[in-house]
Amino acid sequence: MRLLGKREPDVYGTETLEEVETRVGETAASLGAAVEFFQSNHEGDIVDKIGDAIGEYDGIVINPAAFTHTSVAIRDAVAAVDIPTIEVHLSNIHSREEFRKSSVTAPACVGQICGFGILGYEMAVRVLAKERVPAGK
Repeated sequence: MRLLGKREPDVYGTETLEEVETRVGETAASLGAAVEFFQSNHEGDIVDKIGDAIGEYDGIVINPAAFTHTSVAIRDAVAAVDIPTIEVHLSNIHSREEFRKSSVTAPACVGQICGFGILGYEMAVRVLAKERVPAGK
């Protein structure tokens, strides 16, 4: 589903996925970094993409969406690749429904940014590009 900008705009904002990609790409370029975007609603596709990142990427910025709360497979993939990964959420998951406050995937990441809208993605790219965050969890 590519409903960003349409789905619950009071929670997730009105910017589309394409607008997010443009802004994050511009942020990365300004830091001398490159980014590749991937979106899927299929857990296995996400796990495969994370596995394919070995030797290809210096960092991962991930918004596991609803899988945040349920996917041991995505959590294990992040842990297995040993690539610095930052989990990002547009909304502050800790101030929402009780079930959203728990992240299965965050403990495998070097950090989590939530509640800053699209700026959270830009922040994560800045951290990974400038700080060269170590993968250790």
